Amino acid sequence: MKAILKSVAHRPWPLPAGPWVMAQSWHDLLFAHWPVDLAELRPLLPPQLQIDILRGRAWLAVVPFRMTGVRLRGTPAIPGLSAFPELNVRTYVTCDGKPGVWFFSLDAGNFLAVAIARAWFHLPYFRARMSCSECNGGIEYASHRTHCGAASADLRGHYRAVGPIFLPQPGTLEHFLTERYCLYALDSRGRLIRSEIHHPPWPLQRAEAEFERNTMTEPLDIALTAQPLLHFARSQDVVVWPPQPLPAPKGGSSAS
Repeated sequence: MKAILKSVAHRPWPLPAGPWVMAQSWHDLLFAHWPVDLAELRPLLPPQLQIDILRGRAWLAVVPFRMTGVRLRGTPAIPGLSAFPELNVRTYVTCDGKPGVWFFSLDAGNFLAVAIARAWFHLPYFRARMSCSECNGGIEYASHRTHCGAASADLRGHYRAVGPIFLPQPGTLEHFLTERYCLYALDSRGRLIRSEIHHPPWPLQRAEAEFERNTMTEPLDIALTAQPLLHFARSQDVVVWPPQPLPAPKGGSSAS
């Protein structure tokens, strides 16, 4: 992970001062983005967060992939526990000038990862029965949420890259949707927290996808009716810093 920490010119702000605490690698990732109305998202987010919009629309993503090499700093990746599929539903927000990601859900095929992420990073992780494999030049992906008491959510489909690799350039929609270096959540006391992350620029490719089933946004009462914007990334290395509570807002909060 030392190599990726030397590539920082693309970051919108400097690396955090303290040490990172977790490393992981993401593989065979699909960004499937849908434009959504701001009014649909606003009630689902903390009032301290501003929803990021581009081209007059807010955006919601369903992001299937698989992880490997998941480990805490100073420890090796443990076979059987460090590699598993994951599936995110997310949107894009800003707080105090730092654009980041808000996760509505994160399904994972590893019970230990779910427990650690829920307790430490306060993220809405859910256990799921999942598979991710190469087939016919693309990726076959399936996820069925099994978390006790959680709303049902499923994804089943096939996706593949269809173009050359490119790096998203500042000012483009691809850059807006992918080049983000922190995530937001609420801790157990209801405080807004921020976790910083770092990775190289995204090596994106245009993609095609067919979804046999996609109910990932039904728990949000959001219907995905338009054709999604699709991008594929073969691999990405990531390091994560521990979450930090943010100061309480003064004099009210933004409603946009």
